[in-house]
Amino acid sequence: MNQLTPQNPSSIQEMFSLVSKKYDLTNSILSFGIHHRWKKKLIHESHFKKGDHILDCATGTGDLAFLFEAGLKNSGKVIGSDFCLPMLEIAQAKAKKMRSQTHFEWADVMDLPYLDHSFDIVSISFGIRNVKNTQKALSELGRVVKPGGRILVLEFGQPQIPWIAYLFNFYSKWILPRMGGWISGQPQAYQYLKNSSATFPCGKDFLKIAESTGFFSNLSYIPLHFGIAYLYRIQKKS
Repeated sequence: MNQLTPQNPSSIQEMFSLVSKKYDLTNSILSFGIHHRWKKKLIHESHFKKGDHILDCATGTGDLAFLFEAGLKNSGKVIGSDFCLPMLEIAQAKAKKMRSQTHFEWADVMDLPYLDHSFDIVSISFGIRNVKNTQKALSELGRVVKPGGRILVLEFGQPQIPWIAYLFNFYSKWILPRMGGWISGQPQAYQYLKNSSATFPCGKDFLKIAESTGFFSNLSYIPLHFGIAYLYRIQKKS
């Protein structure tokens, strides 16, 4: 595998391809299931309504897209997009088993194949830190969402409370890469997870990047579990 950095998209694709079969299991074990609660919080904060058209970028195996679909109750439309085909294949298999109407398709968040103002809500969970240019990716999300529409971003951060930060850093450095590598067979992928999470801008620093696109107003964030993750709520200017 090539060097794992957001600046090397082909290596990121390869990494997710290699972990795709154990992705759901590994995430649930490493997060103690908490990531499901975070995603449900995103759904709640999206304030979606029946009939909305929703795009979930970097959808992976589709968990967030399926939650949106369940909330819409056979109204509107949900598309889950990702640039890793093996992940999409798992999402599509899930959809078939669940008799889901969610549509999954290949797309790169850096260059989305959708018309301007196509969606009421756009989401991305644990994917924005993997892109080559965060500002450009956020601009693409802003382009495809309707004026007044909402963007929800869920991403790892760095806890600010010292004792929480100490415990989290210990877990991230010594346990997460080893356990993730053991479950998935790809220790390098979970070393990348640790490194990328520790350095990605969070809180106000992330919102500054979003503001720099010129697309958005009413930007805010919610720290989750003491800042282990952050949920960003961003509205496009009307």
